[in-house]
Amino acid sequence: MDLNLGQKQHQVLKLSPRMIHSMEVLQLPVAALMERVDKELQENPFLEAREHLGHEKTPVTDGQVEKFNPDAPLAHDADNQLDFNRLESLDRQLGGLLDEENRPSRAARQEMSDKKLEAMNNMPDRPPSLQDHLTEQLGFLNLSADARDRVEYLIYNLDKDGRLAANLEELAFSFGKETQPDQWEEALEVLQTLEPAGVGARDLKECLFLQIDENTPHGDILRVLIRSHLEDIQHNRYPIIQKQTGYDIDTIQEAVKVLKTLNPRPAAEFEVSSNHFVSPDILVTRDEDGDYEIKLTDDRIPKIYINRKYMEMYKNGTGTEKEKEYMRKNLQSASLLLSSIEQRRTTLEKVARAIINHQKAFLDKGSEYIEPLKMQQIADQVKVHVTTISRAVDDKWIQTPRGVFPLKRFFGGGTKNEITGEEVAYEKIKQELEAIIDSEDKSKPYSDEDIVETMNSRGYPVARRTVTKYRKQLNIPSSRERKEWKNK
Repeated sequence: MDLNLGQKQHQVLKLSPRMIHSMEVLQLPVAALMERVDKELQENPFLEAREHLGHEKTPVTDGQVEKFNPDAPLAHDADNQLDFNRLESLDRQLGGLLDEENRPSRAARQEMSDKKLEAMNNMPDRPPSLQDHLTEQLGFLNLSADARDRVEYLIYNLDKDGRLAANLEELAFSFGKETQPDQWEEALEVLQTLEPAGVGARDLKECLFLQIDENTPHGDILRVLIRSHLEDIQHNRYPIIQKQTGYDIDTIQEAVKVLKTLNPRPAAEFEVSSNHFVSPDILVTRDEDGDYEIKLTDDRIPKIYINRKYMEMYKNGTGTEKEKEYMRKNLQSASLLLSSIEQRRTTLEKVARAIINHQKAFLDKGSEYIEPLKMQQIADQVKVHVTTISRAVDDKWIQTPRGVFPLKRFFGGGTKNEITGEEVAYEKIKQELEAIIDSEDKSKPYSDEDIVETMNSRGYPVARRTVTKYRKQLNIPSSRERKEWKNK
């Protein structure tokens, strides 16, 4: 083996701590940014808060933003003058945040506290769980203490759909007391009489059976269909059902309509919803001239400014070396947060305005007029890297006169209509596909090949696999499953 010395030149992208921090803040949606600011306020003594960030001050211009470029290194000199210069420059741009007179009064701070307490008090109570609901019903039944214990044990062994999570033998074994098999059958019978109907089933079929009573239309037919033909119904194989049961097609279809009213997941209504209210980062309104105005919703973020007391302590160099280092780190953290928030605001405004200008037809006329748009196009227009655009739109929502959308909704590829020559977004092609299927004769639905032929005749060059992919994305079943059968 030979050892040789040589030189190799290559490029490496290195991000400064300031740039990394700026990108992290840019990526945060407004709700997460509010949490981040609250956390910094609790941990950093250099930061204090007023009520809201607000923007009654003179807007920051592009030139001003360059004064606290996020690419700038976190350098500092022996007497900390660079730190002070940075903060004083930032202070002038953001409207005198270092002024002691900006400190909120005791009454103002109390008002802020009252508002937070009111918001907490207005939060909805935890809804009753399935177990709460079922246990409450047990109180109205005449059961012995032992029988009640067994039913409750089954209740707390239901899964999220309301079905038993294990078989009765396993549950009896894990109960911890000596019992008889017939006692667990009785406990299960009691459980299955409770509401919601279908709870306590051991499988899907039993769940559906439990929801059929003497008042259910086509009850006898439904039991036959559930017992032997659920898969045939799923795949729209009505002629097979007709042949094996002797029921005519119309009767089968009527019974299936009733079947679709039954609930395969009776406990679903008790699930704690993971949905959260969307908090838009951007508001778009239309003025009298038909132009769109853009406003960020970050005015809900607490106003933050530098604590003059700690600033003077740091500037005067008082304290031990350990205390000075602690103050220096917190000062840098405060400077980073202030500059990153303003950088986020400026970048997000530019990106949102560029998107809205490009998708004006979408806002004017509707989603079918969305234009193809790539992030690189916005990056070129705003003069930033495409990864900055990706971070700026990530997990951000925009409220428009057309509704609330994720910012990513406005991006998408497209193709050229071979007849008109215009650029058409893939979203438009999906809408065209959906319209074709809506207009078909359901007794003879279009196959994917038929749809390809129709799309091509309208100038949309798509392959069969593309049609299949879009159809599945739109939750449209296959032609066989869309077919409506009739009696011969």
